[in-house]
Amino acid sequence: MTRRPPLTSRLASRAAAAAARLTGTGKKSQATDEAEPEPRRAESGTSEAASDEVVAAQDRFIAFWGEMGTRWGVQRSMAEVHALLFIAGEPLAAEDIMERLAISRGNVSMTLKQLVEWGLVQRVKPRAKAGEKSERREYHQAEQDVWKLFYTILRARKRREFDPLIEELGGCRVADRAARRSDRARSHDRKIDELLELCVMFDGLANAISKSGKGIERATKVLSKVLGGLP
Repeated sequence: MTRRPPLTSRLASRAAAAAARLTGTGKKSQATDEAEPEPRRAESGTSEAASDEVVAAQDRFIAFWGEMGTRWGVQRSMAEVHALLFIAGEPLAAEDIMERLAISRGNVSMTLKQLVEWGLVQRVKPRAKAGEKSERREYHQAEQDVWKLFYTILRARKRREFDPLIEELGGCRVADRAARRSDRARSHDRKIDELLELCVMFDGLANAISKSGKGIERATKVLSKVLGGLP
């Protein structure tokens, strides 16, 4: 399969094509006796330009999400695949993802497996239309509720990063009981205990948020209004 140009390099070409349609500088097909009426051609051109604008906007979001993913310690390809599935809003097959993001089948397969493990993506089987055979291809769809998405990411990162942190901090106290009697040892353990207390407090808060569902969503919106964060 011929690899397509990287996502970032396709943004400029798509934007230019959309601008050409909107300004009328694109190539026009030769008129024929069977040509559609002028209003319909104009409507068709506007629809195509709008579609290109949506695709270009999607590509910008995917590129941005991929960049943010690297800053959060997530592989760019994983962040971009998730962004595509989220912004598309519909189930996509591996071939669709490969074509859109210009990445290999192996990369797509491994990335989808990780996203499923994180709970950010689900495997789905599209319904066959009347008279058609059911699809054999495997499709995936991202969670569309942004609050559920937030809870899922919070739980996953807590499980992978925060829980081990608390466990390791507990083992950082002075091990020898006799050595704990010194002022230096007590000062060390006090600092570790303060860090551990802070982490345990945030751990409890994260557990409450991830389990509260719509309750925390309503509470957050109310608090934002009270503090002036929302209109």
